Amino acid sequence: MIKAIRYIAPAIAAITLLAACHGTGKKKAPQENSSTSGTLVIACDASFENIMEQEIEVFEFCYPHASVLPYYIDNRSAIDSLMDGKARVAVTATPLTPEQERVLRDKKHFAKSKRIAVDAIAVIVNPENDVENLSVKELSEILTGKVTRWEQLAPTKLGDIQVVFDHNGSSVVTYAVDSIMNGEKFASNVYAAGSMKDVFDAVRQRRNAVGLVGVSWISSDLRTADMSVEEKTKTLERDDSTATEFVSDVKVMPIRRNNSLHAVKPYQAYIFDGTYPLFRSIWMINTGATGSLANGFFAFVTSFQGQKLIQTTGVLPGTVHRRMVEVN
Repeated sequence: MIKAIRYIAPAIAAITLLAACHGTGKKKAPQENSSTSGTLVIACDASFENIMEQEIEVFEFCYPHASVLPYYIDNRSAIDSLMDGKARVAVTATPLTPEQERVLRDKKHFAKSKRIAVDAIAVIVNPENDVENLSVKELSEILTGKVTRWEQLAPTKLGDIQVVFDHNGSSVVTYAVDSIMNGEKFASNVYAAGSMKDVFDAVRQRRNAVGLVGVSWISSDLRTADMSVEEKTKTLERDDSTATEFVSDVKVMPIRRNNSLHAVKPYQAYIFDGTYPLFRSIWMINTGATGSLANGFFAFVTSFQGQKLIQTTGVLPGTVHRRMVEVN
């Protein structure tokens, strides 16, 4: 009999959540502000929209007197909203700097920050793209214009490369500049489509296009994608792992490190062990008062239940829970 470790916490924590969920799913008028009622404005990096929508949907189902109002904006604007007091919670790709924390303290706003997930940057291409994989160096050369045609990388008739991002101020762009391109400038064949949806449309329509997106945009848990919020909440009771697949209308390009011949796609296991090289942290920052809805929502997202919801979006939860199972 072999004991194996799986990355899921005990089911008893999920049962606690289910006891808190009243099961009606009907929104009532928000009452006075508490950890489970009132209205909360949060500012979220737009590349993490899919993740936060899951969290808000289940949280509001469990606590019908709570109303969480998200604004999906660029990473810098999300932090600015927190600093200006327009939002009490921010979800960002970067933590606060010591100076930003000091400014908040001077305003009597004491920030609590936690890494809630590890996201991967997925490289997507048209399904007809016959290039098998890319190294980090090759991706950098595409973004900086050193490589402009697909046949410079592999035998193909795809022609000129066209690179697509969501928008100029996105955290995906910042990650590409800082972590892939080492501060170099983008080539002239790189353009901003306007939104994540537009990135996908461009890649679907153009055989020569390549796009960079957060991994939650190409992930879909086949067991929860079409579930109602009631059904999604009940899945948190099950003590099992999720099996995430990627969408089929685009091709997810395997990426390899420069010193490796082994290219992988951004599956959670490869994000966890570092085999997939394009990854970044997702931070949740809370400046709400003790007992406020900001604190309640922060506690939910960082709890077992909130972390398991994050797991269904394809990113790696910030807190990896383990349990022992016996395998005959």
